[in-house]
Amino acid sequence: MFLDPNYKRFSKIGDCLPPFGVKSQEKIIDILLSATKSYGLGEEVDSLNCKTCIIVGNGGILANKSLGQKIDEIDVVVRLNEAPVKGFEKDVGSKTTMRITYPEGAIQKTERYERQSLFVLSAFKALDFKWLRHMVFNQRLRSTDGFWKSVAKYVPREPSDMRILNPYFIQEASFKLIGLPHNNGQMGRGNIPTLGAVAITMALHNCDEVAVAGFGYNMSTPHAPLHYYEKIRMSAIKESWTHNISKEKEFLVKLVKAGVIQDWTGGICGAGC
Repeated sequence: MFLDPNYKRFSKIGDCLPPFGVKSQEKIIDILLSATKSYGLGEEVDSLNCKTCIIVGNGGILANKSLGQKIDEIDVVVRLNEAPVKGFEKDVGSKTTMRITYPEGAIQKTERYERQSLFVLSAFKALDFKWLRHMVFNQRLRSTDGFWKSVAKYVPREPSDMRILNPYFIQEASFKLIGLPHNNGQMGRGNIPTLGAVAITMALHNCDEVAVAGFGYNMSTPHAPLHYYEKIRMSAIKESWTHNISKEKEFLVKLVKAGVIQDWTGGICGAGC
């Protein structure tokens, strides 16, 4: 699930640059792994014979569904980027096993972090590893050049609670599962999966049952809220340069229709499943 000191054995990630691999980043990754010293979910969860997992998306469709208690009963609760928990527990639950993010998506206000959860970096560019080094060693971030928006300057987590997501899941989601253009293994137009699709791919490898909630954009309702925690509307989504939302949706619909994942909020297929 996460990189550990044996990661160099895997040629699939060793031959690719970020976001699809670790090529040219081995030195900094070795430094990070020797500082974090932990590479699993924690003894309690790792020892389970059968793991249930849920990926909680950030969609407005989560609002007023009262799924919080049901979410909290799952073994592994995965949250994405800065989606808040406090104040929304009735709908999104209060348990967080891990929060997967990248520098531009990380929570910036330290008081909004859960007291306990793993902080997991999904690195999309070389600079993301440098950023994590500052967070792990609690060093001041002097420059934010190279990031596409402002980034967190401090992550209130011990190094032992920080992880690096195996970039193989980005590679597999993009090229094998969704079928995005390979572009010689380089990040390019329309070949980066969303973090939600990456998290689902990770869960399919590591969990016995996978559910999702808060997924699915319905472009036919432009005035519906985009996220459960803010007032931005669906119409704010523009066709992204890096993601291919329609191709990704085809992949998610297939998973739901085949019963590979359960969609608790029904936003992936709408009425079509």
